[in-house]
Amino acid sequence: MNSSAADSAVRPHDRFCLGIETSCDETAASVVKDRTIVLSNIVSSQLIHSQYGGVVPELAARAHARLIVPVILAALESAGINWSQISCIAATHSPGLLGALLTGLPFAKALSYSLDIPFVGVNHLEGHIFALRLEHPNLSPPFLAAILSGGHTELLVVEEWCSYRELGSTLDDACGEAFDKVAKLLGLGYPGGASLENLARKGKPGIPFPVPLQDSGSLDFSFSGLKTAVLYYLQDHPKARPEDVAASFQESAITAVTNRIVRAVKTTGLHTVGVTGGVAANRRLRDRLKLLAEKHDFRLLVPCPEYCTDNAAMIAAAGIERLDRFGPSPLNLPALARARLG
Repeated sequence: MNSSAADSAVRPHDRFCLGIETSCDETAASVVKDRTIVLSNIVSSQLIHSQYGGVVPELAARAHARLIVPVILAALESAGINWSQISCIAATHSPGLLGALLTGLPFAKALSYSLDIPFVGVNHLEGHIFALRLEHPNLSPPFLAAILSGGHTELLVVEEWCSYRELGSTLDDACGEAFDKVAKLLGLGYPGGASLENLARKGKPGIPFPVPLQDSGSLDFSFSGLKTAVLYYLQDHPKARPEDVAASFQESAITAVTNRIVRAVKTTGLHTVGVTGGVAANRRLRDRLKLLAEKHDFRLLVPCPEYCTDNAAMIAAAGIERLDRFGPSPLNLPALARARLG
């Protein structure tokens, strides 16, 4: 949701939050005005990892160190503001690759200290939830949130902003991780989610791959067995059409996700569902969810692809809310490789 020229006009009471995101392999900075007006959203992806078939933590940290200053300067320039106009700084402190977090987080703290403005640490998963608010400013809890990304698969009740109750999470691979691994099996490279989706459009989902935990009453997820089933199928059927394998895998993975979401709607009685994270950009998933929303009478919210993937606008939006509710974070707030919501 980009601001208009009128929105961008600076008023004395405006608040500008600089968001910094370095949890994995995107170096991102954004300026968000007030709570939901995105003035800039700069993301620099590290293409070097495609050579290795996955993110190399050491290379990610080095790239962040090289890119963080120019990315932040680009965010300020694009927003049309200077250092003196920044009201607060929000940065991801968990979860993520430690080396990557330990680039953006200390940088944010140093800026906060030198500019004498508040610093707020944000959980990356919470950021994904606030991506929903960027496009739907009037969204208010309670609602269901499904976070589907390369590193996380979570199903939660957002009871109040910054207050969450976990319903289910992945028992092994994350949903996006499974997409990337199957894409690698099909020779599509890394990151593979978008490439697999494009390939699947050309195929027919006729291969009966299992739907993980289909007969379970649980709201947890599992994708490792599905990934392994694809591996064995390719070994046993070397002449299988890759597009059919991609389409069949995608259908099973999406069914696993949509089954849990529908079950959560019935279990909780909530009728607003927000789906976010990188996998939420998948067009087939969006189409399936729209049909289910009509069938089961729930309101479906999905951010635009720009806010589904890792970005700093969602971190800034969450940071402003946390600052208002809890005040600044301490400057000794640690970086954590693992942290949960709820």
